[in-house]
This record gives sequence, structure tokens and C-alpha cells, in this order.
Amino acid sequence: MTVKPQWLRVKAPQWERVGNVKEILRDLALNTVCEEASCPNIGECFNAGTATFLIMGPACTRACPYCDIDFEKKPQALDPTEPQRLAQAVQRLKLNHVVITSVNRDDLPDGGASQFVECIQAVRCAMPDTTIEVLIPDLCGNWQALEIILAARPEVLNHNTETVKRLYRKVRPQGKYDRTLELLQRSRELAPGVYTKSGIMVGLGETDAEIREAMEDLRAVGCDILTVGQYLQPTQKHLNVENFVPPEQFDAWRKFGESLGFLQVVASPLTRSSYHAEQVRELMKLYPR
Repeated sequence: MTVKPQWLRVKAPQWERVGNVKEILRDLALNTVCEEASCPNIGECFNAGTATFLIMGPACTRACPYCDIDFEKKPQALDPTEPQRLAQAVQRLKLNHVVITSVNRDDLPDGGASQFVECIQAVRCAMPDTTIEVLIPDLCGNWQALEIILAARPEVLNHNTETVKRLYRKVRPQGKYDRTLELLQRSRELAPGVYTKSGIMVGLGETDAEIREAMEDLRAVGCDILTVGQYLQPTQKHLNVENFVPPEQFDAWRKFGESLGFLQVVASPLTRSSYHAEQVRELMKLYPR
């Protein structure tokens, strides 16, 4: 793997705080995308007492060549106790904002929509003032399943674009660029009070013009919030990093996104889809729905 530049090096975490979060997660038998996907911000987020919960996992039904989540294990039956255990974790961590994501569960008729709803409802019951963000898969284009999730009224509906249209077959072979845009557009139409969000990785061989085009496409379907971050190769088996994008280029994309009308653009080498996601609470005050 290519040597990381200086701007991608992260500070060592305070392991006492990290250990406390891990202890709660182990005690409640919960998965996090922070650990399963080898996120570089795990130390900072765990130190802050936050985590992005990974439900219905950790085995995924897709094998995206950029992602470190396991796809070789057989997905298990849904655990009816998972929503309550997740809600307990939110209580014990005293989270003001929680991100709930999942592996792809193409083996389920609704793609796991019902489990998302159960988790939203459990958190609402346990922590009424906690805002909820769901980072969902594309549900294989099952728009009835999307409607089920939106009916539970999460504050934020997040679905990642991941890459530019030209690279979709390479990066997301079981995904479709146009389907991602349609999901976000339908979310805005079905639930105009829910903020929509998406994320893009860079460093996979895309051009500046292609990134800007993807940003324009996302704004055209009403996407409110955008994250842009550097792709990092998890192992030698995954896609290579084609280039490391310098911080000033992320600043240029942020300014371009703001000019398009995004309510918020978070762009930096270490930005990930749910990195500092709690900032949406301030956004909701500025742009109430």
C-alpha cells in the first residue's frame, strides 16, 4: 500500500475512554462500523463517547472492493433484541445524536427496513431528545421499504454515493449510480421534513470535473448535506489508492458545494460519512423543517 502523507496521520487516542466505549459495546453485543470498516477516526470518536452502530451485521451480502466489512460469512437471522440493546447503548453513552447504519441485506425482502424502524423506535422511547440519523443501503430499489423507514421519521436519511458515475462498476459493482440518486430524490419527496445526506470518497482515479458533476447531481435531487473524504486502502486485497488529495482541494470542493446550495459540506482527507455527524443538531436550528 502507498505511504500515507502527513495530513492523513491521526493522533493516538486516549485508550481509557476508548476502552469504556468498547466495554459498553461488548457488554451489549453490538457492532460498530468504526471497528468493522477500520475507520481512521475510531480513536477520536470513541474518545468523544460516540459510535456509528452497525445493525444486522457484521456479514454483508455484497462484496464492494473498497470496503473492509466481511462478506464471506453467511448473514444471520435478524435478532429481535438488537433494537433494545442499541437503545441501551445510546442511554449509557448519553448520546445527543446517534447514527445507525447497516450492512447490505439483499437476502431480506425489505432489505432490513423493518429492523431500522425497530431501532429508531427503541431509541426514541429510551432517549426522546436524541436526534437519529440512518445511513441506509440502496434496498435494491425497493421504494416501499424506503417509505417504511421514512415513516419512522429519522431526523437524517443518509445514503452514500461513494464515487463518481464512471467508476461505479469498479467501486460498487452491485450498486447503481442512478438508483442512489433516485433514493435520495424519493426521500425528499416522501418526507420533506427529513434532512437528506450523502458522501463521496476520492482518490480512486476520479477527476475534479467528475466530483463536481456528482455534487451537482446530488443537489439536483435535493440532497442537503454532503461529506467528501479520502479513500484509504484497508488491505492489499482492496482497491488501490490512485492518489492522495491535498487538503486545499477539499477546501475547494467545500466552497463549490456551498455555492450549489448544500446546507452543509464537510470535506477533508479524514472526513467520513458519520464523522462529526452530531453537528446536524446545529444545522437543524439554522434551517428548521
